[in-house]
Order: sequence, then structure tokens, then C-alpha cells
Amino acid sequence: MVRMVRSCLQSMLKLVNSLLGMLGVAMILYAVWLIRQWQEQTGSLPFPVSDHPVPWFIYAFLCLGALLCLVTCAGHIAAETINACCLYFYMGFIVLLIMIEAGVVADTYLNPDWKQDFPDDPSGAFYRFSKFVESNFKICRWIGLSIVSVQAASVLLAMLLKALGPHQRYDSDDEYDVSTVALLRDARQPRPYVVGEPIYGAKPDSWTVRINERASR
Repeated sequence: MVRMVRSCLQSMLKLVNSLLGMLGVAMILYAVWLIRQWQEQTGSLPFPVSDHPVPWFIYAFLCLGALLCLVTCAGHIAAETINACCLYFYMGFIVLLIMIEAGVVADTYLNPDWKQDFPDDPSGAFYRFSKFVESNFKICRWIGLSIVSVQAASVLLAMLLKALGPHQRYDSDDEYDVSTVALLRDARQPRPYVVGEPIYGAKPDSWTVRINERASR
């Protein structure tokens, strides 16, 4: 029973983790599209070697998407092996990401001039992104709630897997195989024996009769 529950939790964690990986890939593709737009406008790539200011919004999306992909790989490894270190790393990063998202959302709701808290973006991508969020606020709100729900579910599943622990040889007394246990017991504990005079096989009946006749004479 415990083995079945553990397998179900592993499959669910892999599924939820795949959604985070898809989000990371989408962020990387969006950052690549922004890089392409920047190259068409300025004629150079948005790297520090260029003469233009650094577009931090493009870098932020690219780095965050790459980190989500790496954490997705770590989550799949943790779900497969149920390794404590991988699970702690996975849960720690997801919790840190949720805290950062909560801080950004709180600053957006409580501070009317929240745009001034961010540095100027020379690419204009941050301005276009904020305008898109404002014009489609309901859709973006449900998308954000779905992302936070997926992250919370991944942390909960990881905690349950950590509580169950890795796979073991036997999960309960009902799963013991009697024949296997008997073989292991015979291999570990040799059978007892008694040291004494050697015992030969029984003589034929005719040979025994002859010896008795000679003894009676």
C-alpha cells in the first residue's frame, strides 16, 4: 500500500514539475523573441559588449526561465530517487520563488507608483509587458493564480515524498516472501551438525543373517 502511494506521488510530482518546466521554456522563448526585436531595432545583440544600455528585463526573463528549467530537472531527479538533498533544494527554491512573487504582487497592489521601483528598461519590453497585463488583468490574474497553485502543489508533493522516504525492500509484514526469507536464512545460518563416528550405509539382509548364524555357533 505504501509503495503504491509513493508511486502515485512520484507521478504527480513529475506532472506538476513538467508544468513548471513548460513555463520556463515559454519564458526563454519570450526572451529570445525580445532579443530578436532588440537586434532589429539597434542592429546589435543586447550583451554588455554593445554600446547600448543593458536591457535588464530581457536578462531577467532569460535567467528566470533557465533557472526554472534547471529546477525542473532537479525536481524530476528528486521525484525519481526521492533523495533528501534534491527534495530540500527543490522545495527551497520553489518557496523562495513564491516569496519573491508575493513581494512583487504586494508592491504592485499597495504602491500606486510601483513602476518607479524598477529601473528604466531601454528595450521598452517592460513597458509593453505592463501595458499588456493592465489591459488583460483578469486573464493574467488567473494565470498568476494557476502558477502559484502549481508551485504550492509541487512543494506539498515534495514534502509528502520526503515524509514517506525512499523505496525499501519490504514495506510491511504482508509483503514478505516466505521462500525468499527461508533461502536467506539458510544462506546466513548453516545447518548444525554433530561430530562422531562415521555412519555407513545399511548392510544387505543376507549379510546380516550370515553374521548372526556365525555368532550363534
